[in-house]
Amino acid sequence: MPPNSAPQRPRTSMPAAVYVLGLSVFALGTSEFMLSGLLQPIARDMDVSIPRAGLLVSAFAIGMVVGAPVLAAATLRLPRRTTLVALLAVFGLGQVAGALSPSYGVLFVSRVVSALACAGFWAVGAAVAVSLVPADARARAMAVMVGGLSIANIVGVPAGALLGQHAGWRAAFWAVAGMSVLGLAGVLALVPATARAGGSGGAGGTEAPRLRHELAIYRDRQVWLALAATALNAAAVFSLFSYLAPLLTETAGLKESWVPTVLALFGVGALIGTAVGGRIADAHLFGTMYGGIAASAAVMALLALTAHVAVAAVVLALLLGVAAFVTAPALNARMFNVANAAPTLAGATTTSAFNIGNTVGPWLGGLVISAGWGYPAVAGLGALLAVLALGTTAVASRLHHGASRVVAGGSGAAAESGTAGLVRRG
Repeated sequence: MPPNSAPQRPRTSMPAAVYVLGLSVFALGTSEFMLSGLLQPIARDMDVSIPRAGLLVSAFAIGMVVGAPVLAAATLRLPRRTTLVALLAVFGLGQVAGALSPSYGVLFVSRVVSALACAGFWAVGAAVAVSLVPADARARAMAVMVGGLSIANIVGVPAGALLGQHAGWRAAFWAVAGMSVLGLAGVLALVPATARAGGSGGAGGTEAPRLRHELAIYRDRQVWLALAATALNAAAVFSLFSYLAPLLTETAGLKESWVPTVLALFGVGALIGTAVGGRIADAHLFGTMYGGIAASAAVMALLALTAHVAVAAVVLALLLGVAAFVTAPALNARMFNVANAAPTLAGATTTSAFNIGNTVGPWLGGLVISAGWGYPAVAGLGALLAVLALGTTAVASRLHHGASRVVAGGSGAAAESGTAGLVRRG
């Protein structure tokens, strides 16, 4: 070993509980994203326009935005495994309500209720995942959870589209309800009952969490910059992804039967991006964010110019999955770093940030479509939003490197333990 080289630390193995959380997220992610392949059958069945059907995507995102911080705060002192089980049960019932919806209004409400439960699960589950691993493995732990979303895009979303085409869109909701039951069983079996808030990293602190202390993170401008970058990046991607199916059929000229295949390709790209991002983000946090967001902007700008070419649209859908999801572990880990003293609200804030973007993006995309500018213009909108996310990340990076301390939201050991590892990142 060279005299100046540091010994290599062994890579931390992921606890089984982290993987079961990722598997549960598969069910949640399938429900969240499957509407991108079901908009057309839902619009036909409910006798509404495509943009109005697209608001069902925003409805889910609105529930996530509101539910993450509210449920994280409300359940802060409850046993985490019990909370996760209860939230999965409510989520499953929301899917049943969606499958039985007699009208668009009832379906809209069922999406909001399901999203509230999904948001709470994300916030608490993310806090559990990072509590079970050291600070230098947070991005990898979050990559496992985000990987559940990627697999949902590869398997769940295309399967939902196929069910929608051959058995009706309601069958997709019944399938997700069944998956939520499996996730609930996995959480009961493998998530430790002792995982609680309090402390920073490690396998579980003993100090009871205090909402007043966790709320203090919102005094830190880095938390707000991390929230803005996450929201803008999500808005960029989902302004386009929400309308990817009609873009493929009405602009690129593909048959509707091709939609599940292209959605699966997006999911394959997302899984690749998540795996790459999870491996490099802990060591190169800002570099991963810069690279992924810039790549997303470039892909969407290119799609805006070539959407009429079927081959280009298919290839770029795959590349967008890679670019969009390579940043996800980094964006999650960034929030947990800057809000280290408040892990539960850090997870809730990240969830809200992603879904603020998921709300605003489809809404803005719907405005573009309703204005008659066409689906390629939605891709151009996504590129513009990604450029804004890149600018926000640049501001955060400049402040990060100009400050000796960026962890906020408390004092004492909980905050101090995260600082030493944080100032080495970026």
